[in-house]
Amino acid sequence: MISPQQLSFLTARLAVGMSMFGHGLVRLPKLNGFSGWMVGQFQKSMLPDFVVTPFSYILPIAEFVVGTLLLLGLFTKESLAGGVFVMIALIFGSTMIESWDAIPSQLIHAAFFSVLIIFEQKYNSFAVDNVLKRNKVE
Repeated sequence: MISPQQLSFLTARLAVGMSMFGHGLVRLPKLNGFSGWMVGQFQKSMLPDFVVTPFSYILPIAEFVVGTLLLLGLFTKESLAGGVFVMIALIFGSTMIESWDAIPSQLIHAAFFSVLIIFEQKYNSFAVDNVLKRNKVE
């Protein structure tokens, strides 16, 4: 029987995972265009192109990987930590271009990741991580 805490953890993990997965999925097929758009957004910022350009290519991949792993429940704690670091980078970037309206969404994602990290060990019951742990013990 699934406990309310396990169900809460599962649904929160799936929600934030789907958000990251979706962000990455829609950007991957148009990676060059996304990169060009992002570099354009930072033209008037203090961040140089040699920093923004690689990040603009890495971001969709990071979002897709973090999202996929969270949806599967694979490397969950590491994926949650990775998600927080992606959000911290995005928050920094948003401040550099004074995109204040983007920050609340990024903070909400960061809060989801951070809270889920607290409860991951105890309530992450429905995850590939647990299947792998069981097979390792046997």
